[in-house]
Amino acid sequence: MALEAPPPPSIQSKTKFQLNRRFAASAAGFLRPEGQQRAAHFPSSPFSVQKTSYRTPSPILAAAVKERKAGAVTESESKPVRIVALVGQGTLSPLKGTPWEEVMLHTAKRLKWVDEGYEMLVFTDDICQSGNENAVNFMRELQRADILVIVSVTNQESVNWIQTKSAKVGNIISFDSSPNLSNKLGGSYIHNETKGNIFGKIFDTSQSKDSESVEVVQTVSQAWDRHNTDDIRFCLLVVINAYIRPVPILKNLRSKGLSTLSCMVKNCGPQILNCLLDPNCRKALQCLNQCSPVDQVCNYRCIASYESPNLEAFSLCVLQKNNCLGLDAKIPDKPYVAPMVKFQGKDLCHETAEDLFVGWLGSLNWSWRVVAGQNPAYDQFPCQYQLFYRGKARGSFWYEPVFQVRTLEGKMVWRRRKYRVKRSKIPGTFNFSVLDNGVVSNEFWTVVDVPDDLSWGLFYYSGAARAAGQCYTGAVLVSPDGAYPNDMHKGRLAAALEKCGIKEWELYTVNNSSCLNPPWEFPRVQVAFSDTS
Repeated sequence: MALEAPPPPSIQSKTKFQLNRRFAASAAGFLRPEGQQRAAHFPSSPFSVQKTSYRTPSPILAAAVKERKAGAVTESESKPVRIVALVGQGTLSPLKGTPWEEVMLHTAKRLKWVDEGYEMLVFTDDICQSGNENAVNFMRELQRADILVIVSVTNQESVNWIQTKSAKVGNIISFDSSPNLSNKLGGSYIHNETKGNIFGKIFDTSQSKDSESVEVVQTVSQAWDRHNTDDIRFCLLVVINAYIRPVPILKNLRSKGLSTLSCMVKNCGPQILNCLLDPNCRKALQCLNQCSPVDQVCNYRCIASYESPNLEAFSLCVLQKNNCLGLDAKIPDKPYVAPMVKFQGKDLCHETAEDLFVGWLGSLNWSWRVVAGQNPAYDQFPCQYQLFYRGKARGSFWYEPVFQVRTLEGKMVWRRRKYRVKRSKIPGTFNFSVLDNGVVSNEFWTVVDVPDDLSWGLFYYSGAARAAGQCYTGAVLVSPDGAYPNDMHKGRLAAALEKCGIKEWELYTVNNSSCLNPPWEFPRVQVAFSDTS
């Protein structure tokens, strides 16, 4: 099908493109039996049951819930998790200068996508100097809050007021705030040299009652420092999972102990040995060992830095074929994002939707270049090129992302993946699958919007790597030359992002400043759009 498109824009020899997601390997503790995990990173402690509260162990590995409790719904699990956020009035976040109040309100909405029972109310600290209805509401909510989150509060009057009113809250976490603010996890105060930022780099673990708080602090510290909405939400989920009740999407953090080791040795001995003898594969496992299994940013950077045939064989055997870790994950169903319904005045059909993916391929050496993306683990790599094309077999359709990775050793390398693409039920929606470093990822993609002139496009995705126990969502903004859409499209782009539940200030701008010599190996393709120049 040939659709009319304008001539290709002037293209410079720079590139960028979109990447493959996912083997967020839980391989971090692969070769360590239960009880031999390094306490600093993977403590394995059971529930600590007290009269007033119970705690799950660290969200990072494991024995968060004993097998006999798996699946049991307790009274505490059926209750909503109540979070109160207090932000400094008028303070700005590192997310493109967006007010912290707006960021936290958006985070409250995103928490609902994980669990409708997570309720977060956001207040600004000017209520501390007022006696109005907002102050009364704040006090009422604070009295029943499970977590108090304090962000960018430095006013001394506000600090004194918080100290007086928050004594009964079991979990208090402060970010970028006054050093006079105290922090608590699981009802116990955290002693650190910079109190106002519990997850700062200076943390005194000598007075911590157990390794659980240390683990939580270290995990959340890395996430908070990345300053994006996925990781802000992740910080809250870690605390909920550790001190309030298990978080469903973190259920895969429960160690199987000796059963995991037995499965690996029985089924994957040669692959384990080959990996340990391969410097790159060994570096990958060592790198993963420093990451929380739920930290997809950290995990995927390790994998992209040190990927090798032996790492793929190791993961394929341990995770994909034998599921030695007993992991599982489902593609997120929230938010629901509807596809566009018309293109160039006609109802969108499956063939036209495929043509929109194929985009500029034929006129250019690629379909699209990624301008920006929302997912911090998968959409921020430099120089992302997208190649969509029809295969030789009837009805076959393929997607190949080509992208750069700056490895942890400082080298710039090119990476490439290959997805099989199938039409889904509704035109403009597709099912993608890929084998990424030994683990299969399945994704659901939606063509959210593409203007008639093909000047840009917005594609949303949600996916899961079941064998790695990981699920994720994201979106990529694309254009033929990697340039941001001009102001004429600003309103339409904002509306398209809103359909995805994404704010424009959440997007990472892809670095396309040095994209020389991408590894082009062109398949024989069917061109979708004709050049009318």
